[in-house]
Amino acid sequence: MSAASASSPQPPESIRGTLIPVLPDDLAIQCIALLPRAAHPTLALVSRALHALLCLHPEPLLAARRRLCRSDPHIVISVRPPYSASPRFFLLLPHPGWPPLPLPSPPIPVSSSSAVAVNGHRLYLVGGSVAGVPASSVQILDSRTRSWSIGPRLSSPREFAAAAVLPGVLFVAGGCVPSSSFWAEALDLASPRAKWSPVPSPDHLREKWMHGCVSLSGKVLAVADRGGLVYNPAAPRDEAWAPVSPVLDMGWKGRAAVVGGILYSYDYMGQVKGYDTDTDSWNTVEGLEKELPRFLCGATLANVGGLLYLIWEGKWKGKASKGEGKVKDMLVIEWATIEVTRAEEGRLIGKVISRDTVVFTDMPRGSAITHCISLDL
Repeated sequence: MSAASASSPQPPESIRGTLIPVLPDDLAIQCIALLPRAAHPTLALVSRALHALLCLHPEPLLAARRRLCRSDPHIVISVRPPYSASPRFFLLLPHPGWPPLPLPSPPIPVSSSSAVAVNGHRLYLVGGSVAGVPASSVQILDSRTRSWSIGPRLSSPREFAAAAVLPGVLFVAGGCVPSSSFWAEALDLASPRAKWSPVPSPDHLREKWMHGCVSLSGKVLAVADRGGLVYNPAAPRDEAWAPVSPVLDMGWKGRAAVVGGILYSYDYMGQVKGYDTDTDSWNTVEGLEKELPRFLCGATLANVGGLLYLIWEGKWKGKASKGEGKVKDMLVIEWATIEVTRAEEGRLIGKVISRDTVVFTDMPRGSAITHCISLDL
């Protein structure tokens, strides 16, 4: 056994020696780690041992993929059931045929008013509320080990805040009273013992509730109750904050994603639009009219490996089999991966390259998507 594998997580006793019978386990895992994640749904059907490794005890495989620098973008979504204010988290692979993988619940059951941001394979769940009281917690999900940990507490409790990761820094703003000296604060992600430090901001731009946030060209853009704002950490202190363009503010309705330097959002008229900072203009993504439903309930967006990922709450259209008699009472989510190309005069042309319908067997109909974000795994 190699020195690398000696310090790596080992497969459980129940599957040892059965992954690839002619190979030792460490070598078998190395071979499987070279396969793209899109092949895992099919591979998991080959044997109980492979199913256990891929779906139940993936730690040895994930460790091997880290050593081989093999990572694929995944989607983490949170879904709030109708009977609870606290959402549940799931991992999705953006390839058809991959079922949702339930993730452990955060140790602090905050509401869906929390904010999320991603740095590599770690997801940061910031603030929220517990029993209606704003929380100062920061909870960190390590997608490779599927485990949560508690990060440094916020200086100011907050909910409905803006959160984004800039190079080496977790930034949050809003979600608390505008008069707070910690209305905006930042955490150095490179230091394990770092604490939150205030980020100076002008009083007249402060808003309490934030409805959307993205990182674009090294800046943080956020949309609030009475207009959006932009924060540029590289600018001089007295120029770091400014209102967003009125054109951007009018077209941005909250949920958004940045792909290829374009900010995409979904409007109330059922159209996916992209905002170009160079021309200060919105353009409808053409070519999706026949590919997607006119109205996408609860739609949200994410950047998945340089492609635009659109996810929405759908309806079951097939006939339920004998074992799926209650499928109509379960949450159904649909998603599409869209490749967008730029054409002349700023036009955006979209093409749906994959699409799937996913049934969440343990989430009731009426549950709502609250977060959708991409991370590497």
